[in-house]
Amino acid sequence: MANVKIKVLENGPYLIDGSGTYTDADGATQQTPGKSVALCRCGQSGNLPFCDGSHKACGFNGGATEVDIETS
Repeated sequence: MANVKIKVLENGPYLIDGSGTYTDADGATQQTPGKSVALCRCGQSGNLPFCDGSHKACGFNGGATEVDIETS
């Protein structure tokens, strides 16, 4: 079994530690670009769904948490 860890950074992105697949806005299945990925929470990234640091400039505010997921 593999473990995936999701960290929600305070005032920042979702950090997902573990590779996987996702479905993009056009319905195409894509592979994450590496072993970890940062996903945008502020909605301002120029590279959605990935974080490009725009949350710093737009003043995004959001709480932090962490989740561990065990997959088979």
